[in-house]
Amino acid sequence: MKTIIRCKWCLSSEKMIAYHDEEWGVPVHDDRLLFEYIVLDAFQAGLSWATILNKRENFEKAFDKFDARKIIKYNDAKIAELMLDAGIIRNKAKINSTVGNARAFLEIQKEFGTFDKFIWQFTKGKTINNKLDDSMPIPARSPESDAMSKELMKRGFKFVGSTICYAFMQAAGMVNDHHVQCFRYQQVQ
Repeated sequence: MKTIIRCKWCLSSEKMIAYHDEEWGVPVHDDRLLFEYIVLDAFQAGLSWATILNKRENFEKAFDKFDARKIIKYNDAKIAELMLDAGIIRNKAKINSTVGNARAFLEIQKEFGTFDKFIWQFTKGKTINNKLDDSMPIPARSPESDAMSKELMKRGFKFVGSTICYAFMQAAGMVNDHHVQCFRYQQVQ
């Protein structure tokens, strides 16, 4: 029986392995899913991805399946309700930023036609295939994530520093950071 080689970061749980095997690094062009990744990566700031992944279904329920048009209507009562929801990360600044980010996301859609068209410009519409050996650390940022962060902040987004943008780029397949030994490296190219 052949051993499947995976990136070492995902080996801590079945949920992390499934995320690695099925999602991480796969190019995403669906606006709703791109917005979901922006929201989840913003909540990840200062936390582990495993923490967010374990609460992902709760986030989806709490934030109306990441429907930006619904999120922009959240009022103080809804934010107070979210602050009581133990199923998500109860950080008021991050919750408020999700509402503001939904507004900025919709403005970008209006200007560019889709968020996808806007966000993929930072990699010229193509996946950047890094060639990382399993002994090499995965980068935390890049010139592209620096540019993305700067532009998103200019457009009113919060919790979109370069490191968060880079994590978003990895999740959305804008960057392929699977180690070259990983079975997914070739598959997501």
